[in-house]
Amino acid sequence: MVLYVDDILLASSDMALLLETKKFLSSNFYMKDMEEASYVLEIEIQRDRSKGILGLSQKTYIENVLKRYGMHRSEHKPAPITEGEKFGSFQCPKNDYELEQMKSVPNAFALGSIMYAQVCTRPDLALATGLLGRFQSNLGKDHRKAIKRTL
Repeated sequence: MVLYVDDILLASSDMALLLETKKFLSSNFYMKDMEEASYVLEIEIQRDRSKGILGLSQKTYIENVLKRYGMHRSEHKPAPITEGEKFGSFQCPKNDYELEQMKSVPNAFALGSIMYAQVCTRPDLALATGLLGRFQSNLGKDHRKAIKRTL
């Protein structure tokens, strides 16, 4: 059971348990059964019942994020972080001029968008978001380049 504000998503391999849960919830709360879900929180739910497969995809979400940051025509990179690459406070803005330059760049929003994908369907982005998230309040140009590679 997934609950988000006033939406509930139920999934089970046991149909009797699923129906019993729906019956219990509807007897205690006002509920409208929307039947089978195909999207929830910008996550597409893909099913192949013949193979017993349930998949989740954020392809549309990720495409929209790439468009929002002008990265939809970018070249694909195999990994957002390369071996030996280091991030530190030495890459953060050091003066008012550098701070001002970075203020106009939506780094924190872009990183947050990547983090949402990482939490929901892209655990392969955890290293990049973890490393870059340490500097989210004071991201520099090198951090920005890494965010763009991750996008």
